[in-house]
Amino acid sequence: MNEMNKYNTIFQPAEILLPAYSADSEAMSRWAVIACDQYTSEPAYWEACVSYIGGAPSAYDYILPEAYLGTEMEITHGKAISEKMQSFDASAMRTVNGLLYVERTLPDGTVRHGIVGAIDLEAYDYSVGSASAVRATEATILSRIPPRCKVRASAAIELPHILVLVDDMGFIRTASADKTALPIAYDFDLMGNGGHITGWEITGDALSALMREISAYETAHHGLVYAMGDGNHSLAAAKAHWENVKAETGDMTHPARFALCELTALEDESLVFHPIYRILKNCDPSDVLRELSSVSAETDDEHAAQTVTVLNGAEKRVLTFTAPDHALTVGTLQNFLDRYLTDHPGSECDYIHGEDSAARLAEAPDCIAFLMDGMSKSELFPYVEAHGTLPRKTFSMGEADSKRYYLEARKITK
Repeated sequence: MNEMNKYNTIFQPAEILLPAYSADSEAMSRWAVIACDQYTSEPAYWEACVSYIGGAPSAYDYILPEAYLGTEMEITHGKAISEKMQSFDASAMRTVNGLLYVERTLPDGTVRHGIVGAIDLEAYDYSVGSASAVRATEATILSRIPPRCKVRASAAIELPHILVLVDDMGFIRTASADKTALPIAYDFDLMGNGGHITGWEITGDALSALMREISAYETAHHGLVYAMGDGNHSLAAAKAHWENVKAETGDMTHPARFALCELTALEDESLVFHPIYRILKNCDPSDVLRELSSVSAETDDEHAAQTVTVLNGAEKRVLTFTAPDHALTVGTLQNFLDRYLTDHPGSECDYIHGEDSAARLAEAPDCIAFLMDGMSKSELFPYVEAHGTLPRKTFSMGEADSKRYYLEARKITK
């Protein structure tokens, strides 16, 4: 299928690649791997992942967990990924020409509904002040793009963990209602407490009918049509790579113009916005608290305006910023942390999903954690329309175990 198709939509059908054994639930459980930006400070998770896979074919062979960055594994696994990419044979995969409707039963028992397809990167702009139809929701760290772009430039395929948000569940609800008439693409338990996932193939007349609804959704929305949920920097790298390919080839039908992703709706009952917590590593916690005291004061009210809970070992303090310099608590906190890191280059900030993980990491003597309330998901589209992007790592859609797994693939070379 030519992805420059008759529908003339931003979100389009794609040639979606799945393992030839996609009906084998045990093999698929070893194939699908959680997003690489999870468990960045917990290498034990990835060790358990490798042990479970046991050498079987896996998406792990094509992705670099961020927990490996700066370690020997970055080199050794990076080399293995390069070799796998060079030997990748798309003919050994099964192709679904269309879309996939997906239901993911999360660890808490709720079900996330989504549709997998390709998004047109011509409609996406991650720059500050962008008014594009597909828009970043958080500040993009430009330094992260070149290395990711370099990886994509040498890759034969993409395996996305990107979740893109819509503010109307209408066409996703339609796909859900029609799923009993669709063939099942896969149905299996995800590794590592990831829950269960089932995908249905949307092709033929069902595809045409659904694409008419997607086209109507896009037409009805002016300004922000699709908002980034997860995988902002992955999509930004895909955009940068496409701009390079376009400049080199002038080929507007090149597969690099598109990025595979999953659409899900803000109103989906499973979709809960969780704050992404901060930890400072390789620091003197007492020094951090001393500098923080110059812009904050202790409070007994955890729900006061712009409060953060600070954890260091067994100590817990609730502080409120006395002169906030951002509309959101996370923005004021991030501004403070950025200033601190500039003055203390040996320290490092990490972004943690889950209060328990943050508290556990804060037990280290050279580490301090910061917890704060998140934003309501109903605020997202209005905020982005009015103010632009959020501070980086403002929210996470669910806990770490509920993040998207690498599962479907797509060729990005001719």
